[in-house]
Amino acid sequence: MRIYFSTVTALLLSVSTVFAQPAPDRPRPPSITVNGEATIAAEPDQAQIDIGVFTQARSAPEASRENAERLARVLAEVKKLLGRGDEVKTSGYSLNPQYRYPQGGKPEIVGYIANNVVRIKTAKLDDVGKLIDTAMQAGANNINRLVFTLKDEEAARLDALRQASAKAKAKAEAIAASLGLKILRIASVTEGERSFQPIFRQAPMARGEALAAQAPTPVEPGTVDVRSTVSLTAEVGER
Repeated sequence: MRIYFSTVTALLLSVSTVFAQPAPDRPRPPSITVNGEATIAAEPDQAQIDIGVFTQARSAPEASRENAERLARVLAEVKKLLGRGDEVKTSGYSLNPQYRYPQGGKPEIVGYIANNVVRIKTAKLDDVGKLIDTAMQAGANNINRLVFTLKDEEAARLDALRQASAKAKAKAEAIAASLGLKILRIASVTEGERSFQPIFRQAPMARGEALAAQAPTPVEPGTVDVRSTVSLTAEVGER
């Protein structure tokens, strides 16, 4: 009886060992890895303009008051040109002392400088030059920034991404066909570099009252470049 039980136990252990062994890894099918890139030149539908008022006075309250009065005149005229949905908001304000440095003496405050900058977002691209001229005629003396961009940047990015993915897939199919193979499945797709390049334009700086006698400011929006890249790996096999 002892020999019988020992034989059965040994047989069971042997069978358990066979079933416990992991199946050998299946060889992976060959694959192709390619990159796809797409750049979209989109028409801008929004402009951003930073308009500033810079004033100097002997005292801080005087500089601040003069600045506020001048900016109020600027905004009153500019808002007449804006449409529904356009925005105006303060993007920066500063009030700083102005020093004189006498030789061998201590610095002396001789006045104060107030600077107030508002950012205008408008969809009326045809009126950008007129906005700049109107603001400066009303008292603005600094145009810090002029940018043409898109209201919906994400939609343009997704469009570029779709085109980049399609180009990557077409590359993989072309390579496979040239080798007498076919695409079995897309194993992986990874989004790579993407960029959004708004258009920065030079804007006229302080031109003062002489602006009224000059020609209107010409402004050309151009196009916004949106770029996306993807990396695609496709498994291939015989046709």
